Amino acid sequence: MSRLVDRGAITAAYVGIGMAVTIVVSFLLVIPIEWVIWMLALPSGLLIGYYANQRSNRRAGPWGRILVNGLFAGIVTGLTAAALVLLIKGLFFYADNGYRDPGLGGQIACQAGADCVYQRYLQAGRGPDFVAAGVTDAESFARFYWSEQFGSAGTVLVLTALGGLGGAGLYGVSRPKPESIADMGAAA
Repeated sequence: MSRLVDRGAITAAYVGIGMAVTIVVSFLLVIPIEWVIWMLALPSGLLIGYYANQRSNRRAGPWGRILVNGLFAGIVTGLTAAALVLLIKGLFFYADNGYRDPGLGGQIACQAGADCVYQRYLQAGRGPDFVAAGVTDAESFARFYWSEQFGSAGTVLVLTALGGLGGAGLYGVSRPKPESIADMGAAA
């Protein structure tokens, strides 16, 4: 074996990509509840780390290979989730033109992008929090905003990767053991 990871772990990584897309799109676009993404990062990593080795049929073999399989699938899943979070946040950040429902006060007077997002937060009463954080204009808000978003995306990546490692460990402890020749003869 000259591969770094088993083929089953590569397949599991593709499954993890689909899982990350489903979770992030569901909880940032369909039902915008971002904290659910953070809460699902560790369990999704656990599942994908376990699945990477189950898919590889790792009944025997070195622990190092089991852990690398799970970590690989967890990192790919976490990177996908983090990238999608940043992509979707960027889309809404840069495309914000200040539109607001007339029943909520109508159009916000702002320049598209950071200024409009900043004005929305100010109108929601977040001004004192921003002043305490050193945010006083759209430019400082943009730096603060993206610092927070990259921090959140990094947290999702780390939690998912650690979950992948944990899932691999769980698989390693509970994996089916290889059948011995004596066991095969007794079953016949």
